[in-house]
Amino acid sequence: MFSKPKISDTASSSDATKGATPPAKPATSGASSDPGFQAKPKPSPSLLSNDLTIKGNLITSGDIQIEGTIEGDVRAHLVTVGETATIKGEIAADDVVVNGRVIGRLRGLKVRLTATARVEGDIVHKTIAIESGAQFEGTVQRQEDPLGDSGSRPAAAAAARPKTDTRDTRDAPPLTGGAVSGKATSG
Repeated sequence: MFSKPKISDTASSSDATKGATPPAKPATSGASSDPGFQAKPKPSPSLLSNDLTIKGNLITSGDIQIEGTIEGDVRAHLVTVGETATIKGEIAADDVVVNGRVIGRLRGLKVRLTATARVEGDIVHKTIAIESGAQFEGTVQRQEDPLGDSGSRPAAAAAARPKTDTRDTRDAPPLTGGAVSGKATSG
């Protein structure tokens, strides 16, 4: 006989009779409401396709995804080495994700070797993750600042070193325990 009106019917009819205003927009941060402030959108990562071969160094402040072959050093914020990629040189980045092959040194705040990674070289890191199945041959060293100047010497400085000097310990890290050496394969 009597039926209760649905809550949505009640709300819409009462809003209509009261002259309700539309719902408020979500609050935004104070910086974006400033008309003089324009946030720069984060650029998309640079992608080097699998049919590309580069002989030389790559330097960017952004992100880079490599699927091809690089013969040189790579410096970036985030470096992703794809499964089809081969890099012969040093990689230095805040974040390094290796899915493919690297022949050379890795330096990064965060280094991750996935199950398909094949790395031949030393790794200097702040944090590291090695998935089951990854292949690695080299040494691993933890440093608070693996991207700092003590991590590596520029190629020009190394080339300027006299040939008679076979040991230069000025930039060498102190000898400490904790380094892992050998081939690590799992799977």
